[in-house]
Amino acid sequence: QVQLAESGGGLVQAGGSLRLSCAASGDTFEIKAMGWYRQAPGKQREYVAFITTYGRTGYGDAVKGRFTITGDNAKNTVYLQMNNLKAEDTAVYYCAVDAGGEHVDYWGRGTQVTVSS
Repeated sequence: QVQLAESGGGLVQAGGSLRLSCAASGDTFEIKAMGWYRQAPGKQREYVAFITTYGRTGYGDAVKGRFTITGDNAKNTVYLQMNNLKAEDTAVYYCAVDAGGEHVDYWGRGTQVTVSS
């Protein structure tokens, strides 16, 4: 089992920045990739970004060019730098782990990001 702990959410004005962190613990040897999803009220959960243990990254179309995902394998931690935030970025952001099946095997509890316009 892998446990995930997110931090860094909060309230920010449009155009501002936030940095989310997600630290993994437990059976971290299982981890092949870590990433972020988000869910806004009344909407489905949406893919945001991922990074593999080899450093390959991917982004959802809504955040390309504004968000950057990085990872520290030694700390089993990933970071999501969010710049030029928009009101539509408001959501609960969930950390996620892929343990090798190219789907999410573990979820964090989520951290709220609110962008005021």
